[in-house]
Amino acid sequence: MARSERSARGATIVDVARRAGVSSMTVSRVINGRPGVSDETRVVVDEAIKALAYTPNVAARNLVTSTELRIGVIYSNASAAFMSEFMTGVFEEASSRGARLILLKGEGGRPPATKALEDLVATGLSGVLLAPPLGEAPEVLRVLRNAECAVAAVGAYQSPETICVRIDDRAASYQMTRLLLDLGHRQLGFILGNPDQAASAERMAGFYAAVRETGGVNVQVVQGDFTYASGLTAAEQLLTMPEPPTAIFASNDDMAAAVVSVAHRRHLDVPAELTVAGFDDTTAAVTLWPPLTTVRQPVRELAAEALGLLIAEIAAKDGKSRVPRESILSHAIVERQSTGAVKPSSPR
Repeated sequence: MARSERSARGATIVDVARRAGVSSMTVSRVINGRPGVSDETRVVVDEAIKALAYTPNVAARNLVTSTELRIGVIYSNASAAFMSEFMTGVFEEASSRGARLILLKGEGGRPPATKALEDLVATGLSGVLLAPPLGEAPEVLRVLRNAECAVAAVGAYQSPETICVRIDDRAASYQMTRLLLDLGHRQLGFILGNPDQAASAERMAGFYAAVRETGGVNVQVVQGDFTYASGLTAAEQLLTMPEPPTAIFASNDDMAAAVVSVAHRRHLDVPAELTVAGFDDTTAAVTLWPPLTTVRQPVRELAAEALGLLIAEIAAKDGKSRVPRESILSHAIVERQSTGAVKPSSPR
């Protein structure tokens, strides 16, 4: 039944990606002969194309290659490490696509002013790429919706008018918390991310899902906002509690790095006296001692995937776009020297 329906409507790039077990962006790279794909993956994709008798939309491809692509990149993320990875992914993908980037930054971690957004759109953009947390900023989305702009956002959760590219934050947080529990920790501290971002709530949900599976766990949760400064404040709160945690899981690497800094200032050995874990696997994770155990979020790939899907959306101007509205990339747990088993004799 499914096969006959696909034959009737014609296979899409999404069908090919599903059959090959890769992203739509990878299929696009293979079709267009772009770098960044292994020989083995190219063979798998080519086989899926043949099996499904997929025919690329030549008119759409010509539109993308023959018309100047002007992509607005709007950001306000306070993490320099995250934005370095994000921009690298954007620049590399834009270069391979021949897209021109126009950047707009919000100051102080806030979205750009409405007037600045409207002025940017008025320059004649093909589409807009949003760095987190702007994919969930109501005023930004309102301006872009009114301008009928194609929009892709990294780290955002599904919305009808935006292409969302992210990882499974809940599953990633669950797996990291499970690691800490398996190391024997029962006094856990958790530092929340920006309360205005869905990813923060998902990471907290993953944390609690793992905790509920294990008896005798004492949880202490404090608020952060993904900045290093908020991590310093949160770490001080946790480590001055009557029963401080033996392990602290911060919702990003910047805040985890701040926890390590506070631990050093308090002459606590990491991980012998305090285990610390982060989230993102940015350069912040490996530029301190000890290097962080963290969730690897493929920020470069997320940015490149979002830009690629945005360009595909721009090309499909016939109103019959089959570009997926959501793409979830894989994450991984990276174990380094900031985590260790709890010591039974530890007074903490």
